[in-house]
Amino acid sequence: MSCGNNNTKNVGIEPQEANQQKKTISAKAIENFKYNDYILSSDAEKEVRDWSKFQELSTQISFLKRADITFFTSEKDTLKVFLDSLKVNIPENINTNSVIARVSTLETKLLKLNDDLTLENYNAENKLKSIKELLIANSNLIYVINKKLEFDLNDVGRPEDEE
Repeated sequence: MSCGNNNTKNVGIEPQEANQQKKTISAKAIENFKYNDYILSSDAEKEVRDWSKFQELSTQISFLKRADITFFTSEKDTLKVFLDSLKVNIPENINTNSVIARVSTLETKLLKLNDDLTLENYNAENKLKSIKELLIANSNLIYVINKKLEFDLNDVGRPEDEE
């Protein structure tokens, strides 16, 4: 044991730092996420055609998949106004509790992503995790919209009791 001897090496710290620097927000990193990415059915596309905020969200999600995070780093107030408009203008035919719940989840994940992306000292791995969570929330919303319309299409009704 030598006092004042500074020849010790911090083994394991440098490779970890180098590994975190290599992990960046890139289209390739986002493309490698493992999750079920649903698309709208043709009936769902017709249903949401006039839902302008959903169309805008879809456009921004496609930009996000190419690592363009501009929209998601906007001022929080701007995002809240956008999200409020998204929630208020849900088309009547799909305005159900399950769709509203998925929109609320999407809102939470979008605001969390905004927080994570605007923190400069937050590492890229955590930012990528937040991006993945938002993409999953968006995919789940699309899935529920598709299922709602599919159920409506196949709903033949129940026979009434004749007494």
